[in-house]
Amino acid sequence: MAAKPHIIDEYVRWSDVDFAGIICYGAYLRFFEIAETELFRAAGLAFRNVFDRYNVWFPRAAIHSEFYRPARLDDRLRVAAYVSRVGKKSLTLNFDVIRGDPVELGAAGYQVLVCVERPTLQSRVIPPEVVRALVPFTLSVDDARAELGVPKR
Repeated sequence: MAAKPHIIDEYVRWSDVDFAGIICYGAYLRFFEIAETELFRAAGLAFRNVFDRYNVWFPRAAIHSEFYRPARLDDRLRVAAYVSRVGKKSLTLNFDVIRGDPVELGAAGYQVLVCVERPTLQSRVIPPEVVRALVPFTLSVDDARAELGVPKR
């Protein structure tokens, strides 16, 4: 089975917008966090269990976002999350915010997560079980966007 992005649907809420009804850029981080949590859950790695099972956390080392088309109050957004890179001690999660017919890319971003031991916060190797569980969601940005029907920029 080919890898695919995990997709959530979410609406732009009152708390996400400014006075003009346009999404505040920081609100995308909330969408990214929800999509990340649901991707891990879909991989069988619900956070309430995975942190205790492996005695790890995955803090962010980097967060990057790009904005192409503003979203507005009550817009329905589809947020695709996927793993674009798995290293020895870190991984990169990508997020594409898509909407409309035809499909358009409204925003995109990525986060670098570092695997650390909970008691010491020292970096450590990502548990192999976590890497294996994420395989169905691991693909390149180009392959993910092709799967999502996002036209090339």
